[in-house]
Amino acid sequence: MKKIIKILASILFVLVIGFVIWFFGFAPRYLANSMNTVINKPPYQISDKAKNLHEKLLVVDMHADSLLWKRDLLQKDTIGQVDIPRLIEGNVALQAFTVVTKTPRGMNIENNTGDTDNIFWLVLSEMQPLEDLSSLTARAVFQAKKLHQFAEKSEGKFFVIKTKKDLQNFLEKRKTQKIVGGWLGIEGAHALDGKVENVDVLFEAGFRMMSPSHFFDNEMGGSAHGVEKYGLTDKGREMVKLMQKKGMLVDVAHASAKTIDDVLAITTKPVVVSHTGVKGTCNNNRNLSDEQLKTIAKTGGVVGIGFWDTATCGEDAKAIAKAIRYTANVIGSDHVGLGSDFDGSVKVPFDTSGDGLITEALLNEGFSEEEISKIIGGNMIKLLGEQLPD
Repeated sequence: MKKIIKILASILFVLVIGFVIWFFGFAPRYLANSMNTVINKPPYQISDKAKNLHEKLLVVDMHADSLLWKRDLLQKDTIGQVDIPRLIEGNVALQAFTVVTKTPRGMNIENNTGDTDNIFWLVLSEMQPLEDLSSLTARAVFQAKKLHQFAEKSEGKFFVIKTKKDLQNFLEKRKTQKIVGGWLGIEGAHALDGKVENVDVLFEAGFRMMSPSHFFDNEMGGSAHGVEKYGLTDKGREMVKLMQKKGMLVDVAHASAKTIDDVLAITTKPVVVSHTGVKGTCNNNRNLSDEQLKTIAKTGGVVGIGFWDTATCGEDAKAIAKAIRYTANVIGSDHVGLGSDFDGSVKVPFDTSGDGLITEALLNEGFSEEEISKIIGGNMIKLLGEQLPD
């Protein structure tokens, strides 16, 4: 009997050691790969007309969660959907790197509570600083530091954009060089750890965009996917005013209808939606109504159309272009942009090196070259140039 117990104990020990090695050594990359799939792998083929046009455009993507994963974004990878080399291949000028600090277990677009924390286990497996296990603000700052480190090590291929001057200098350099700029955003103001004053902490870390809520209701505002789906709280109103005073864009992606209304009632600056679909082409709780589109456009804002199936009800560039066409018909081409949600635990038709497929699909939708130039990046560059701090 003692011999059997000894054998079982040895087996258990080996299994535990094996799990520890897998969890800390292989799980981060496995998760990054399995949760961010690409339907059609590169290389991508487009017409000469689309290729020639795409190469002349300044492409801007308003949303990618790539910093969540333990990957070197300076290296071209075979997993995930975004890295700097693939951004250059896709002729992307500016990429918003949006930070996820907490998501609920069983995440869905209808009803979630905030009492579970999937990201805790990812933080643990990636061996992030101990502070990140308990502080969502610390998690956000950690990801911001990663982006700045990528810029420092990029040998002039990648720049973090934080001010109007940063943007101007970058755009001037990009006239003669294939380089990429990025700005930082946050999914959900639960990243403030319940403290409005942490807006200052996140601003100093480089963040220039934040949404009141993500997949659950929080201390600042209700989520379209929360339980109560309430609007802005008193803290949330204070947060919005402070953000706009500092030059941070308010992003109402994932916000409840009441939160969107409350933001629009007090905003003094353009409001954006970094990644969304529209009910007109894909009717679900994740997507925006015509009335919401119109009220956001009235602020001078930009609506970023997503690339994944819940946003478009499709799995190709044609479905993305269809949603863009519908949105442009409702609010005009001056208020539409791209918001892929790359690396956001979604399945997408192509990775960022295939962004030229959207240019081709927009041509097929009958958009003029001038309209495409605005939609694929011009609108967002204009907005950043006006709203970023000096």
